[in-house]
Amino acid sequence: MNRMILGAFGAMLLLAIGLFWLQGRAQVEEGAPPPDPALLPGAADADTDALPTADVAGLEGPAPPEADELSRDQRRFFRFDRNRDGRVTRNEMLSTRTNAFRRLDKDSNNLLSFEEWAATTAERFAEMDTNGDGNVVLAETTTFYRKQE
Repeated sequence: MNRMILGAFGAMLLLAIGLFWLQGRAQVEEGAPPPDPALLPGAADADTDALPTADVAGLEGPAPPEADELSRDQRRFFRFDRNRDGRVTRNEMLSTRTNAFRRLDKDSNNLLSFEEWAATTAERFAEMDTNGDGNVVLAETTTFYRKQE
């Protein structure tokens, strides 16, 4: 009798795990909005009229350094580093790709089949092949990607 109860419980547990796994959805990390100043600790006690001010009219000294433009590698890194802590976590890296994945996942089952990928790839190839000869040359790819930018 105990074996039957334990077996039924095990089967129900496996069924529940299977349903949970099949119905799982990718979590999307949205860009965090800036914090609301009214909700910050001590915001209720703060007196906005008592904020410090500075008179910079009579100050002398060297000018502050000009801001350098970010290099291409820095821009690419900061596109992934969402919380600007100088490190890219796995979740930060994957969160930038969820919209692209959802565009490929035509039936929204959170699984990307070969057919879904192949259909999108064939559509992109057809867009690149401007003269319709079934081949893509360097000039066609250059034109295609410049239109994408």
